[in-house]
Amino acid sequence: FKHANSYTTNQTTKHGHYDAIVALGGGSTIDTAKAANLYSCYPPNNFYDYVNPPLGKGLPVPGPLTPLIAIPTTAGTGSETTGVAIFDDTPTKSKTGIAHRRLKATLGIVDPDNIRSLTPSVAKYSGIDVLCHAMESYTAIPYNRRPSGKPPSPILRPAYQGSNPISDVWSIHALKECTEYLPRVVENLHSDEEARSKMCLAASSAGMGFGNAGVHLCHGMSYAVASQVKGDFWVDGYQRMDCGRDNEKDSGGKHGLVPHGLSVVINAPAVFRFTGTPMSVMNDAAMSPAEEYSMDRHVECATILANARMKRRGSTAANRVISEKAMREKPGEALSNELLELMNDLNIPIGIRSLGY
Repeated sequence: FKHANSYTTNQTTKHGHYDAIVALGGGSTIDTAKAANLYSCYPPNNFYDYVNPPLGKGLPVPGPLTPLIAIPTTAGTGSETTGVAIFDDTPTKSKTGIAHRRLKATLGIVDPDNIRSLTPSVAKYSGIDVLCHAMESYTAIPYNRRPSGKPPSPILRPAYQGSNPISDVWSIHALKECTEYLPRVVENLHSDEEARSKMCLAASSAGMGFGNAGVHLCHGMSYAVASQVKGDFWVDGYQRMDCGRDNEKDSGGKHGLVPHGLSVVINAPAVFRFTGTPMSVMNDAAMSPAEEYSMDRHVECATILANARMKRRGSTAANRVISEKAMREKPGEALSNELLELMNDLNIPIGIRSLGY
C-alpha cells in the first residue's frame, strides 16, 4: 500500500501528472490504486491523516483526483463502484481504510471474461462477499435514523449513509442474482458465461448499494478475523505469496490468509440472528415502527434465499420453505438458517473455530 503510494508520487514528480491511472485486478488492487491516486495528488503530512478513525484522522479528500479506470478481475468487492479503500495496517495488526466519494473510479469496465481464470475458491469467497454486501446494506440502519444525525457540513457527510430507497434497488437486485448464480459460477466457472455475467453485474450492483448505504456487523467483525489470522492457515485455490520481513519475523516465516469473503460470512449467521431479533421482543414489549421495518427486511432477505434454495435443490418434503408467518415470528432465525443452508451447499466452513481460532 505504502509502496504504491510512493511509486505513484515519485513517477508524478519525474514525468508530470498522469493522464489517468488504470487498476486491473481484484478489490485489493483497485483499493490500492485509489489510495495511490489520493496520496500522489494530495500528499499528507502523516500517512494516517486520511485513514478512518480511530487509527487515523479521517480528513476529507481536499479536491478532485486523477481519473481512475477500474477493471475488476473478480466478481466480489464491487470496488469499481465504491469510494472506499481498505487495507491491512500491519503495525497494529488491524484492518481499516479510507473513505470518501472522491475516491470513486471515473470509469469501471466489467467483463465476465476477466473472471474466467479464477479458481473455484476465489470465485466462491469473492461471490459470498457480494451476498453479504447486499444483505448488510439492505438491513442497515436507515439513513434518516442514524444516531449521529446530520453532519454540520456536506464535506463531512460520511461515505456510508445507511439504507435508503436508491441503494435498496441495487441491493435487492444483487441479492436475487447472487443467490441464484453464485452456486452455478462456483460449479462451472469456465463454461457458464451466463453465471459469470450475472455475478459480475451483481458485484457492481451490490457495490452501488453498499457504497452509499454501508455495511454493518458482518464486515465490521471480519476485520479482526482476517487481520489476526492464526499461524499459516490457508485456503486451497489462493496463490501463496512471499510475506514481508516484518511478518516473517513475527510468524517464524509463516504467513496465513483468511480470504475476505470467508472472514465476512463466517460470522454472518450469528449477526443476522442478532439483528433480526428485536430488543422489544426480548423484553416482552411491542415492537417499535423502526423494529418492524428492520424485521420486514430480514424476512424479505430470508424469503429470497429460501426461494433460491428451492430452485437449486428442487421441491421435496425435506426441502421446503417455511411459511411467512413462521419467518415473521423469528426473522433472525429464518435468515440465519437460510444463510447456513447456502453455506453448506457451497462447502463454506461454519464458525471461526474452523479457521484456527
